[in-house]
Amino acid sequence: MTDPALEALFLPLFDGLVRLPQQTSLLFLRARAGMGLLRLRSAQPQWRVLAEQSFRPFADALDAQGSPVTAQAQGQFDAVLLLPPRQRAEARALLARALVQANEGGLVLASVANNEGARAIEADLERLGGAVASLSKHKCRVFWLRRDQARLDAALAEAWQREDAPQPIVDGRFLSRPGLFAWDRIDPASALLAAQLPPDLAGQGADLGAGYGYLACEVLKHCPQVKYMHLYEAEARALELAQLNLARCAPPQAAALEFHWHDVVRGLPQRYDFIVSNPPFHQGRADLPELGQAFVRVAAQALRPQGRLLLVANRHLPYEQTLARHFSRSQVLAEDSGFKVIQAQEPRA
Repeated sequence: MTDPALEALFLPLFDGLVRLPQQTSLLFLRARAGMGLLRLRSAQPQWRVLAEQSFRPFADALDAQGSPVTAQAQGQFDAVLLLPPRQRAEARALLARALVQANEGGLVLASVANNEGARAIEADLERLGGAVASLSKHKCRVFWLRRDQARLDAALAEAWQREDAPQPIVDGRFLSRPGLFAWDRIDPASALLAAQLPPDLAGQGADLGAGYGYLACEVLKHCPQVKYMHLYEAEARALELAQLNLARCAPPQAAALEFHWHDVVRGLPQRYDFIVSNPPFHQGRADLPELGQAFVRVAAQALRPQGRLLLVANRHLPYEQTLARHFSRSQVLAEDSGFKVIQAQEPRA
């Protein structure tokens, strides 16, 4: 899969449009693995390059490429490169962080696809830090500036970072933040699954793709025989909130909890009596039903012989063949508003 924004990001460095010292510390926010990063590390082996990536599959890809990676970077850097996300408040907060974490005179360099709001995000950076230079390539905008404290709008930077902070939603029942899936509401598919939870769920359970923790909270609320609940989530920003939300919503004497920053597609480390999931079916703008199909396969492998999977999905998604391949029995428990809840039992060896 091509990554035009990533390919374009490094062009000002490779083409000599911007220059950095021989001993440079560089932070790459929302980093993704690719040939451009490999080429940069090869051309400047003396640079200290740290990648920040909170989405576990991307972090794993960076690690496999040999790039030092963390879910949350601290400190100051001579250069900050970033690939801003689509969500506007999240992107603005990331631009503010880039300027805050750049040393005085340090480079801030970003790349955004034209159809992902490049012009607007470029204008946001200019509002924060003054005039930018830019180029167009691969249907993307690449833009940059040097941090100048005299031009930095510190109040705006602080305000934009606050917009991305955890905040109460659903009348204060949960904490969430921009950029997460269904970040400001209860997702209707998850609500439909919660309404179908069998009260006799018991023992050890797992929530695959737990988000900010809504579904796991509903399990603990309605299924008192659950003793252990493990939440698996690929986005560290969501998992942090799931920990806060479960601490708020879990009833007294609730199940023991574990939280895993984990790519479910890679499999699970232990077996369970039941699994609940509202699996992802897209990445960026691309629909990828194979993601949900992989969740079904992994769930079957991780369930005990009498275990069961409770899954919600868009009605049109082709999960039935995958369910039949990995489970002896499955049935649709409910359908509403374009979603279906499926219970699958007796996982095949």
